[in-house]
Amino acid sequence: MTTKPLPSLTPTGTCWCGCAKKVGTGSYFAPGHDKVAEAALLAVEYGSSVAQLLHGHGYGPGHSVSARAVSEGVWQKCHACDYVGAPASIANHTKKAHTIAEQAQAAER
Repeated sequence: MTTKPLPSLTPTGTCWCGCAKKVGTGSYFAPGHDKVAEAALLAVEYGSSVAQLLHGHGYGPGHSVSARAVSEGVWQKCHACDYVGAPASIANHTKKAHTIAEQAQAAER
């Protein structure tokens, strides 16, 4: 969750990527079209460069967007290593990357 106020958006029944496909109630995008829109925005605004996107918002070496996500409470840090991500990503990472013994040791810390 961002700390800056965001406008309230209302789904219109039409895909927001611009393809004009009809979408279900409560949806902004046809399946997968959120990623199409994201890639198009990155292309037109930042030359398809994530580095340019980060720089344009004041992030990069010395000012980590990942660290900010953790400090704002929208991401978490794995208790057993330095991995960071959304809560669902942390759960998936923990299941795949750490043994049960490692998880028990991390929980004791």
